[in-house]
Amino acid sequence: MSLTNRYDFVLLLDVKDGNPNGDPDAGNLPRVDAETGKGLVTDVSLKRKVRNYVGLVKEEQPPYEIYVKEKAILNQQHGRAYVAIGAEELLKGDSKKRKGGDKVNEARDWMCQNFFDVRTFGAVMSTGVNCGQVRGPVQLTFARSVDPIFAQEHSITRMAVATEAEAEKQEGDNRTMGRKHTIPYGLYVTHGFVSAPLAGQTGFSEDDLELLWEALENMFEHDRSAARGEMATRGLYIFRHDSKLGNAHAHDLFERIALARKPDVTVPRAFTDYDVNVNADDLPQGVELIRRVG
Repeated sequence: MSLTNRYDFVLLLDVKDGNPNGDPDAGNLPRVDAETGKGLVTDVSLKRKVRNYVGLVKEEQPPYEIYVKEKAILNQQHGRAYVAIGAEELLKGDSKKRKGGDKVNEARDWMCQNFFDVRTFGAVMSTGVNCGQVRGPVQLTFARSVDPIFAQEHSITRMAVATEAEAEKQEGDNRTMGRKHTIPYGLYVTHGFVSAPLAGQTGFSEDDLELLWEALENMFEHDRSAARGEMATRGLYIFRHDSKLGNAHAHDLFERIALARKPDVTVPRAFTDYDVNVNADDLPQGVELIRRVG
């Protein structure tokens, strides 16, 4: 069943003694806004966790395969689309023949039908074997921490050695194998949007939407690692509009979810150090607030 409603949502997530999203251009330090010191988690990182959860729960079976995943050869997936629509002869010819036309549109539709993340987040599939481009109905902003974060660096040592030469060295020599970056605690906020008109173009359905909410609630439960410490979804507040185009501005709705450090807390180290104020009074006509978490 296709979507008939617009949705805007607020997602709260936190991390304790971990690195929620390292920056490879900065030695994998936690991402940070240089001007404010507040931490950042990219939309790409959050989408990765949604993809991983859906792939795990649905076991990578159509129509819930995942297009963007580790070591995926994308042009091979595009080729599957042409085979599925009975146009495999185009794979043998000049790529210019696939730059437009009905077959590209059919291939794009097949990709949407088969891959959850294509019909959810969209994709550029016009390189190599051309399956067109898809503008996804679900979009996320960067997550930003409520307070500035403090990144800590830890040396990692090891007991074992790799070679006999290392074993002959005195105890304590050459035991450092790397460094690890963490933040003691951070509470992050991200905003999301679900467009009903774009959902109609990609085939993103009510069932897909429910799976998205489920993934946002549980994605950290199946994404544990020593580097990420303890991460959890702390709040999911969904504004449901009665119409496809919406009944209120998203920024006005987002301002109804306010977070603040408690007055007696100097250095936050837990979610309980914050107050989450949800203003559900006098919502704009045609807007409903749904609290999934929090």
